[in-house]
Amino acid sequence: MKHNFIIAAVVAFGTIATSLAAISAPSDSVPSSGRLAFDVIRKGKDIGDYVVTFRGSGGDLSVDVRTDVLVKVPVIGVSAYTFTQQSTETWRGGKLAGLTSKTNDNGTPHEISVGASPLVPASLWSADLVSSRQVLNTINGGTDAISVRKVGTESITTGAGPIQATHYAVGGGLNREPWYADGQLVHVRFAAEDGSVVDYALR
Repeated sequence: MKHNFIIAAVVAFGTIATSLAAISAPSDSVPSSGRLAFDVIRKGKDIGDYVVTFRGSGGDLSVDVRTDVLVKVPVIGVSAYTFTQQSTETWRGGKLAGLTSKTNDNGTPHEISVGASPLVPASLWSADLVSSRQVLNTINGGTDAISVRKVGTESITTGAGPIQATHYAVGGGLNREPWYADGQLVHVRFAAEDGSVVDYALR
């Protein structure tokens, strides 16, 4: 997937030397708080939010994912780029039963409604992503082929302090670098089209 300014790219499967332990259900990636909240950081500035809210238990979940990004032109402070997305994933028995999404990509609207799918959505919160060959594009409902490479275990700074997390590099139709700790998403990094680095920093 591709966003005009902030997102560089949102295909063959690369070998994962040491993959994350097998995950029996998406619920293993759900924090006990039922919520993951990230600040979106670019060039040292907070430009938005990425928030995932979970409802339900076990393999039956409703997952709301909200992204709000606003980039302003330096000095004059006017908006140069905006991206907003609100999506809801419905999981039954640990499998995706449906997904709805509304996106405004810098003035270009997208709206999708997808039924049951064997694919993991490209929303990143599920660590099943790292053992996937394809993901469900949450903007257009299409299928993106990906490759995944394990980078290593690193210390990541979060709002609760530093934690050890496993770093992966995802390429192909979704260019992202997620970090997972015990199956839960704790950080994301990717390169914007202008060459700047964007981070999702866990609060």
